Amino acid sequence: MRLSQLFTKTSKTISEETESINARLLTRAGFIKQEIAGVYNYLPLGLRVLNKIENIVREEMNTVGVELLLPTLTSQERWRDTGRLESVDVLFEARGANDPSREKNDATYIVNPTHEDVITPIMKDFIASYKDLPRAVYQIQTKFRNEPRAKSGVLRGREFRMKDLYSFHKDEADLKRFYEAMKPVYTRVYERLGLGDDTFLCLASGGDFTDDYSHEYQVVLPAGEDTIYLDRANKIAYNKEVATPEDAAKLGVNFDTLEEVRASEAGNIFPLGTKYSKSLSLEYTDEQNQRHLVWMGSYGIGTSRLMGIIAEKFADDKGLVWPESVAPYRYHLVALGSGEAQHAATKLYEELGAEQVLFDDRSDVSAGQKFGDAELIGCPIRLVVSDKTLERGIVEVVSRSGSFDQIEMELSHAKEKLAELNA
Repeated sequence: MRLSQLFTKTSKTISEETESINARLLTRAGFIKQEIAGVYNYLPLGLRVLNKIENIVREEMNTVGVELLLPTLTSQERWRDTGRLESVDVLFEARGANDPSREKNDATYIVNPTHEDVITPIMKDFIASYKDLPRAVYQIQTKFRNEPRAKSGVLRGREFRMKDLYSFHKDEADLKRFYEAMKPVYTRVYERLGLGDDTFLCLASGGDFTDDYSHEYQVVLPAGEDTIYLDRANKIAYNKEVATPEDAAKLGVNFDTLEEVRASEAGNIFPLGTKYSKSLSLEYTDEQNQRHLVWMGSYGIGTSRLMGIIAEKFADDKGLVWPESVAPYRYHLVALGSGEAQHAATKLYEELGAEQVLFDDRSDVSAGQKFGDAELIGCPIRLVVSDKTLERGIVEVVSRSGSFDQIEMELSHAKEKLAELNA
């Protein structure tokens, strides 16, 4: 991608109302633009990052489930059947513009914040026997929640992207087997995103779903909204909400000996049990022709939220620093100087490929601004071709994360040598 063809621009300033680090940096770098509080437009660079995050999540979920896509809108009836219409306080409702009634009625639809109420009735058409179990399906979709505290950029929005997977089982034992099998799948996701070292499996409240604990995946983050007690040696954590004397005794943990840190939730897994199958009559027939409720589990990852976590986790005082796996481009190529240097940079751009390179080919921008933009945008490797480097037949190579010192490469062999670099 040539920067001269990209309609977005970086900025040095941002509204003082923008509180979170991720929103400030992503906005200044031209990745997102706020529409209203808690709702963001994903501009070309931001969309590339979001797509890369979701592709990693999708590849790992494909190892355990089958992808589908569920609707944004559903009837109130689904939510009445599960008893959640009045109990869930973040619901958005939608009504047709031509609806003659302005009162709350059956013509009002739910804008789904989650999809247990939708997927369960669907599976009734496809689960009849024990032979149909277990099953796991997932989607990556836009969700909507009437979030009263939408002040954390893409970390806590009213409109956001999410992967939600639902599993269906013949009994609790099979649910627990699958539940445990999902843990390493999630671990691989965070490792591939560059978050593996600071992501911890965290015990949390089971909420309405179970008397037992559920699990979150928490990323250590100074500006995180959660407080966790961290056991680094055993790679596990405990959400502060479960750090009661009763929980300490039950878990055999002395919370006073653990490290207390701020963190941000990067995913969760819940054993739903038979809550939804009972409300919506999802049953199967066993080998003895007896009817039983299906056991369910839910497994979520906020993909747009992950974008904000990664942005905050690796940023420095100069701007964003993207891990290579999710960076909008691997290389940020800067051309400086005469037409000859521009020509040489263009040739390198074509050799490396437009999918790999963000090429700053602008002719009306100073070298200082080009370097500042490269640091703000945060691609892993910066390449500089100038009149001076061209005299020696080399390209300057700089790591944005500092993983290696500035090096020089012969232009004629740059493509091969760059492929060997670990950014």
